[in-house]
Amino acid sequence: MTSTLPSTGATHAGAAADRAVALRAALARFPASLFQFDPRIREGWLSDRYFLRTAATLALAGRDPHVILQLFAKHRGVVAGLYEGVRLLETQLADAGDGGLYPHEAVAVETLLDGDAIEPWETVMLVRGPYRAFAHLETPLLGVIARRTLVASNVRRVIDAAAGKPVIFMGARHDDWRVQTPDGYAAMVGGAGSVSSDAGGAWWGARGVGTMPHAMIAAFDGDVVAATLAFTRYVREREPDVQVVSLVDYHNDVVADSLAVARAVRREFGAGVLSGVRVDTSERLVDRSLAGAEERYPGETLRGVAPQLVRLLRAALDAEGFGDVGIVVSGGFTPRRIQRFERDQVPVMAYGVGSSLLGHNNGEADGLLANFDFTADVVEVEGRPESKVGRGLRPNDRLVRVEWG
Repeated sequence: MTSTLPSTGATHAGAAADRAVALRAALARFPASLFQFDPRIREGWLSDRYFLRTAATLALAGRDPHVILQLFAKHRGVVAGLYEGVRLLETQLADAGDGGLYPHEAVAVETLLDGDAIEPWETVMLVRGPYRAFAHLETPLLGVIARRTLVASNVRRVIDAAAGKPVIFMGARHDDWRVQTPDGYAAMVGGAGSVSSDAGGAWWGARGVGTMPHAMIAAFDGDVVAATLAFTRYVREREPDVQVVSLVDYHNDVVADSLAVARAVRREFGAGVLSGVRVDTSERLVDRSLAGAEERYPGETLRGVAPQLVRLLRAALDAEGFGDVGIVVSGGFTPRRIQRFERDQVPVMAYGVGSSLLGHNNGEADGLLANFDFTADVVEVEGRPESKVGRGLRPNDRLVRVEWG
């Protein structure tokens, strides 16, 4: 019987065509204007100085070699920032020295796609063209891809650990406000379904999520019930699509406050209005409901958002008919910790994760990456192999050529 399956070559060609279509669609969604590049990038203000001196030295020597620049990393992860890098190369090329700029058509780019899984030493981008056109862009290009890939890779690790449960990217407060938007985009590439600020979702059309901070409770004189009822009235009148999730660790009495909130919301608004409660207990504290219970859990810590606390809260809610009220946990969650929660079937509805995704972590001890550096090498000059020893051209058949248009 004749096989109807495509040949390996045909399959590869089809996959390559699909990736080319995906790249065109992605670049249409992410025009250069979206990234609001600093106009000083073209001048080299954000570049390592030695790249500027290299370009100046070549100009004085009357040289402008056509080169291939190869980008790679030494880690396994999920690459992001490549579309931003393409737009950087398209719009920020140098002054050609003749009163005009190098045209972007002078540079050819082959790239992987944002969201691709990458292996150590795998080529993620090749840039071909006159070296002086883009010498100054190596610094911002590598920086963009490194930061985005770090966040995307860490988020993917958390998503995998959460086994399908929602993960809220809460990194906004843990770094410079100027990286909220690109970090939020990188989190989306890594698989996060929501972010905590509008800026974090700006590049992909999402709004920030989140309900109550501790400050809201403080503003209601520490009354968790009053704050939750006021918030519920607000969202029902002004933002009816927002779920009501009450923050219940303010008094370090999670079970009592959760029940008080659930009763009050049901009494005023009816069943099903309270979607969940969020537990964010400090790792320095043991909740009142577990005080004195250490003997029942030998060798286990009861501090912070402990599994025992979540189970106790779940049982208390269920006992009073609040089985539809989910439990969201936040505060110090990493892939390793989430894996333990999932392995032990701790009844969690969603996880909020923040600073650890930005590299503020203990590395592989937390199941995360603390950095994700990229390197660029010239690997060919005027059609001849030319590179540092051990850093020659490494072709990658997953690369897709950018079609300027």
